Amino acid sequence: MNGNRSGSHRPTIRLDPGNVQRVTIRILLIVSVWLVAVWVVGAARHFLFLILLAWLAAIASEPAISWLVRRGWRRGRATALVGSAVLLVSAGLLFLFGRLLYDQVTQLVQSAPAQLQSIADQLNTTFGLQLDPSEITSSLQIDPGQIRDVADNLALGLLGWFGSLLSVVLDFATVIVFTFFIAAAGPRLIQLVATWLPPDRQLVFGEVWSTAQEKTGGYVASKVVLAALSAVFHGVFFWAIGLPGWLPLALLAGIVGQFVPVIGVYIGVAVPMLVALADRPITALWILLFSVVYQQIETYVFTPRVSQRTMEVHPAIALAAVFVGAAIWGPIGAVIGVPIAAVAVSLVQTYGRRYELAAPLAAQSDPVTAAERDTEKDTARDTEPERNSVDERDPESDGNN
Repeated sequence: MNGNRSGSHRPTIRLDPGNVQRVTIRILLIVSVWLVAVWVVGAARHFLFLILLAWLAAIASEPAISWLVRRGWRRGRATALVGSAVLLVSAGLLFLFGRLLYDQVTQLVQSAPAQLQSIADQLNTTFGLQLDPSEITSSLQIDPGQIRDVADNLALGLLGWFGSLLSVVLDFATVIVFTFFIAAAGPRLIQLVATWLPPDRQLVFGEVWSTAQEKTGGYVASKVVLAALSAVFHGVFFWAIGLPGWLPLALLAGIVGQFVPVIGVYIGVAVPMLVALADRPITALWILLFSVVYQQIETYVFTPRVSQRTMEVHPAIALAAVFVGAAIWGPIGAVIGVPIAAVAVSLVQTYGRRYELAAPLAAQSDPVTAAERDTEKDTARDTEPERNSVDERDPESDGNN
């Protein structure tokens, strides 16, 4: 009887109609807000991308602005001086080489089918191959009609590109305005955003912003300087050997070699060598030799002096950032992908917590790796007291000043 009686009492679940109604309304509100946010981000995607470019430009100019501020300049005037210098140099280069760059890009695009045919003929004659240019273009998913369309559009001149040119000018003006605003605001911008956060989150936000700005600013600035040096040296060499399209090829070697890790250097050399093979094959050998020599000079002379106080990004992370940036924003995204990854890496290095390896994992390391790890531990242990002493002295020195 007791068993049957106990078995007859089964647990029941009762739903309060009021609670069900409130939960349903909350879910609908959350979904609605999410859909509206997705729509706004999609509609303002291009503008948000321009703001991202402006922020990267602002942190790239931060080392120069900070150098002037430490010497008594007001931040607004320092920002105006740095920005004006960059604009004047860019305008001067555009005035001197803009038309030449446009003509050479047009010539390279128009002559691409003929150059590909010439390269295939030379390889077939020299090595007894049977290469077909049409098969090569189809394997690369390049339609010859697309090349002709691009060449025809380039042949129309700048007037045929008036709509695109106007859009580029407006985008450029937007980036300049917001770059000046972000760079000139400096700490005031951090304070303005921090007022919308609770007090315990304000300090965290300020430290994150400062860390990203200091470490990433030097990284971006160093990459810009190294890319400019590479473009100048490659441009002079390409011009001296009479390489067709020497200016755009030099820019390609400088920009891609610095902002596209691992494979960027090879792309920056392979493309000029292909152009040289179609024109004068012996020139390709000189380009290869020059690239090898310049890489040694850049590695042992330029990079230590330009990047001695900047952070480094692991090649695997940088390469992944290039692919992700290109998938999201196209060619420009491939260039800015590495600086964005540098921001993330700087934050992880500053606030991420790392642990010592467990004994079984540490035993699996190579002897050289283990010795290097022990050396790093000893160095960190020796420098820790110095760092603490410096941190303890800073408040007193600031108060005396």
